[in-house]
Amino acid sequence: MTYISNTDDERREMLGAIGVGDVSELFTDVPEAHRFPELQLPPPLSEMEVLRELGALAEKNLATDRLACFLGAGAYQHFIPSIVDFLLRRSEFFTAYTPYQPEISQGTLQAHFEYQSMLAALTGMEAANVSHYDGATAAAEAVIMAMSVARGKRKGIVVSPTLHPQYRAVIRTYTQGLGDVMLGEAATPGDLPALAEAISEDTAIVLVQNPDFLGRLYRPAEMRALAERAHAAHALFAVAAHPISLGLLKPPGQYGADIVFGEGQPLGNALSFGGPYLGFFATSEELVRKTAGRIVGETIDAEGQRGFVLTLSSREQHIRREKATSNICSNQALNALAAAIYLASMGKSGLRTVAELCYHKAHYAAEQISRLPGYALAMDGPFFNEFVVRCPRPVAEINTALRERHGILGGYDLEVDYHALAGHQLFCVTEMNGREEIDRLVLALGELS
Repeated sequence: MTYISNTDDERREMLGAIGVGDVSELFTDVPEAHRFPELQLPPPLSEMEVLRELGALAEKNLATDRLACFLGAGAYQHFIPSIVDFLLRRSEFFTAYTPYQPEISQGTLQAHFEYQSMLAALTGMEAANVSHYDGATAAAEAVIMAMSVARGKRKGIVVSPTLHPQYRAVIRTYTQGLGDVMLGEAATPGDLPALAEAISEDTAIVLVQNPDFLGRLYRPAEMRALAERAHAAHALFAVAAHPISLGLLKPPGQYGADIVFGEGQPLGNALSFGGPYLGFFATSEELVRKTAGRIVGETIDAEGQRGFVLTLSSREQHIRREKATSNICSNQALNALAAAIYLASMGKSGLRTVAELCYHKAHYAAEQISRLPGYALAMDGPFFNEFVVRCPRPVAEINTALRERHGILGGYDLEVDYHALAGHQLFCVTEMNGREEIDRLVLALGELS
């Protein structure tokens, strides 16, 4: 802390209360030889010198403002209107703390309410919260909520193998202490009928991603068939979605989803070398009381004026923690505010334009790369803004050459998560990639074939 207000008299009073005469007595358990070790610190620097040194260290990072970026895999480079940062940094908003006191937090609560409303409209669901730590946490909370809805009678979890690998890892972390939880994954990536076959009477929830981690899009009719199979087994159907894609595609709420979740970073949040991000989470009104996180409701105050309050769940999620559906007790309010400002500033037509640019630019890039000798699109069917390419050389070798020789940040090496996809690269294209950048990538890949 930069300022501690305790006076000498107050310190003596506190020490007396615990029966200690001097602060040094608090450290008697630490061997004397180790209490004040000599620290090998560099000589002191002025503020100007520190900033210069930190700037030099920062220059060693390869930031996307200096590279052409074709890396996605869950974190995406999108244009962020300047209004987002301008409003976000206003002092009345610039805090991540939850506004428990509505009488002094109406602006923040209204902003959260607007975020929820826009997320519900975007996903086709009836309610949304504010918010989870990231998309992976939102996935795990969907599983925990489903088990709560099933009241422990069903503990089967059917997970698509093309749900983001980090989401699947966090789900395993959340559920490993819950007893006989069965975490099953269909063997064939992208095979929705195989996923449906894995559903049984013990299944509590089915999780699938659309577009999936490999970029593929599933048609609404395919997804509805899977949802109906899940509902026939009395299981919930949860869909992880790319929020930008929902500006163009049919929302999951229209093909049977009970829960829609995902990573909200593309909505006005910078890449920031991996975080902080936010997990969005939307559900049906029937399930809203089982939802973890914060929910802001609209009400009328004593004078009949419109007002906003936290509703439906108590502080620290629930007072009786042993009865809680989740003990998550914080959120990513500032990141959610950024998402709200982004959605409000873009509007329906702006978001659709961004989604269309991502779609068409990605298809242009895929077509050009597929014409190169030694390269081929690895998967058939529609995709949004990511696609898999089979490469003639190891992906790590190609990406090193792209970065060092051409100033290009290449795609994601899928062998990291899918051993069967060694030599396959997941490319991402957004509205930030101009035609010149895409053509430069194609030319560079051609030289490396």
